[in-house]
Amino acid sequence: MGLIAAAIAIGLGALGAGLGAAQVVAKTQEGIARQPEARGFLQTNMFIGVALVEVVPIFAAVVAFIVMNR
Repeated sequence: MGLIAAAIAIGLGALGAGLGAAQVVAKTQEGIARQPEARGFLQTNMFIGVALVEVVPIFAAVVAFIVMNR
């Protein structure tokens, strides 16, 4: 049962991070298309946003390891 819970945690964490990162990048591209002079500012914020979104699968992996060791 622990292995199933770990697999679900990793899978949902990866799915959520993938969707979140895709949305951050898509909105940044829209912003750059509308206001090309703000490209540097938007890219900096995009990288920060993607980094924060990528924390989710790391937490999911930690939770999965905790569940597996019980």
